[in-house]
Formats: sequence, C-alpha cells, structure tokens
Amino acid sequence: MAQAASPGTPADGHTIHVVAPHLLNGKIMGPYHHYWKILSQEPVIECLIYESTDPGARLEQIEYIIAKSITRDGSVTLADWNKYWHDHKQEISTGRVQVLDLAAEEAQKVAELTSTTDGIIFHLWSSDEKVPSGQVLHPQSVGHVNLTESELKNGGKETVKSPGRYK
Repeated sequence: MAQAASPGTPADGHTIHVVAPHLLNGKIMGPYHHYWKILSQEPVIECLIYESTDPGARLEQIEYIIAKSITRDGSVTLADWNKYWHDHKQEISTGRVQVLDLAAEEAQKVAELTSTTDGIIFHLWSSDEKVPSGQVLHPQSVGHVNLTESELKNGGKETVKSPGRYK
C-alpha cells in the first residue's frame, strides 16, 4: 500500500548546523550542536541544541536568535539583556563559533547574518540529569560582554567601540 506524502511539521527545517560552547554557572560547556531554522527575514531564528550529533541525543537547550533591530528597540531592558542575552557579532569574533556542513562561502553568509542578531538560550535538561529538574537556566556565550545603555538604545547599529571591547 502506497503511503501518502506526510505534511511537514514544525520540527522540519532545522538544517543549519553550528557548533559553539556555552558558559553555564561559571563553567564552559560543550561545544553544543545548534540546528537552526530561520522563521522570518528580520531575522528570527530558532535553534534546537544538543550535546552531540548522535541521532538519539536529547534536546538540552533552545536558543532564539533575534535581529538586534528587535531586541534593542526597548523590548528588552538593559538588566535583562546583560543577564540573559548575548551579541552574536561579539561571540563570532571570539573564533569559538563554527558553521558546519556548508561550503565556506555559504558558512560566511550564515556568520554575516548571525552577526546582526542577539541570542537568548534556555537550558532545559542537562546530560547529567536523569530527568529534567524543571529549572530553566540561561547559559551565556563564552566571552559575553555586557552592553551599555547607549549600545542597547542604538538598536544594533554600528558604533565606535572602546578599545579592546570586543576582542
């Protein structure tokens, strides 16, 4: 009996593969495997994050990658941004982020798009836990740099950074 083509699901389309470490409770962890799906052109991107590429790996984290024009328009307070969010341009500049499974030119385009965004990570279930605790943690990018009020209000537009601000 022939099977009818099944309709897509919300889980489809997480096809961009990026690897980066995270900082959680003062400890560098990972690198974690991020599988991205672009939801809208601003961009708004959703990431499913796993500790490995094993097909049986469980989902440990979710990251939302949102255009700076959205996160820095007054929608996020400075205190919340500095506590929960990170600047992808700064994270990429550390050299710790790798785009996998794409040609170098395509990987560069992904990096360029991502550098226009901020990210927030929700850590749901650690690999050392038998069951999820119910506690949601917020890892940071390794090398996270807090924003100033003027940088947040600037909406992600380029500004002159103080020397050594983004190493």
